[in-house]
Amino acid sequence: MRAASDLVSEERHRAFADGLGKPERVLVVLRDELYGGSWDELVADLEARKQRKPFVFKLNSRIEEDLARIAKLRAYEEEHGVDLAALLSAGSEEGIPL
Repeated sequence: MRAASDLVSEERHRAFADGLGKPERVLVVLRDELYGGSWDELVADLEARKQRKPFVFKLNSRIEEDLARIAKLRAYEEEHGVDLAALLSAGSEEGIPL
């Protein structure tokens, strides 16, 4: 039997996951589908793309925004010991709702 504090904690994590916007959800899907669940590999790829010359300002701006989103998502997962992909897909029969 699970403790009440575990249930409250799980509900809080699910609420966080449910509150993620589409850009954050896409990053979680990309991390799992293209980078084997590794934030490090996703960040490394974005950083590599960002370094290409000439810069496309809009793309560069989007990469910076995605890197900030990844930092937030990664920090949440590490701080709470949860997998956002699992939380997002738990509420949907078809996988992570985008």
